[in-house]
Amino acid sequence: MRINAKEEQIRAHYDTLYDAWGPQHWWPARTRFEVIVGAYLTQNTSWKNVEIALRRLRAAGRLNLAAIRTMPLQQLEAMIRPAGYFRQKAARLKTFVGFVDQYYGGSLRRLFAQPTQKVRQELLSLNGVGPETADSILLYAGQHSVFVVDAYTRRIVERHGIASGNMKYEELRQLFENALGSSVSTPAKPRIENQDLGAVYRPVPHPPSPMSAVHRPPLAQVYNDMHGLIVAAGKHYCLKAQARCEKCPLRTFLP
Repeated sequence: MRINAKEEQIRAHYDTLYDAWGPQHWWPARTRFEVIVGAYLTQNTSWKNVEIALRRLRAAGRLNLAAIRTMPLQQLEAMIRPAGYFRQKAARLKTFVGFVDQYYGGSLRRLFAQPTQKVRQELLSLNGVGPETADSILLYAGQHSVFVVDAYTRRIVERHGIASGNMKYEELRQLFENALGSSVSTPAKPRIENQDLGAVYRPVPHPPSPMSAVHRPPLAQVYNDMHGLIVAAGKHYCLKAQARCEKCPLRTFLP
């Protein structure tokens, strides 16, 4: 299949999901730092568990950079325990805060004011930060125009014959960015309510949050919307063990 054909398929997937479900208001968070903490905590666990840990930090007034900086490591481990791998994740959060303090004077604004590739390489150099975590931080906390490839993305494109299972992260990210770039110059279509599509497992979008509703460049907004829609499709239809294709808006794209 030619690369242009793959890009056209991805763009068609985006249009179809957006028409069916509209914006998913992802990432649900109040602050940039909350997004970053969530990006670390969601590694190898469910978002439900992450929300428990975030609520504990928020209730204790510890969901901010200054609090993580001064909090004893064992206390931080105890607070984020519901998210799993709590010792590793606590140490990695401490490392991130130390990085921001050392190179950006403790300012996330100064960090995200840097060029995208510079910030990305710096994030990737930190312990425990892979491409998905780095890109999640860039897109959702920094409003940089970077597409996030996750397990849901891979599952959908593999089952739909768009990409093979051995495609590297960077190749898949570039494929999505090329495909969705033209969406910026194309006005969004009005959402079409279709009771047949998703009647059983219809995703319920998150309510808008300060971070999901923040102003961002048009291309970053497209990447944001597409990733949120893919997450919804993966959680409710394209399940790992069993696909629920009969009510999925993407069913017409199956090989």
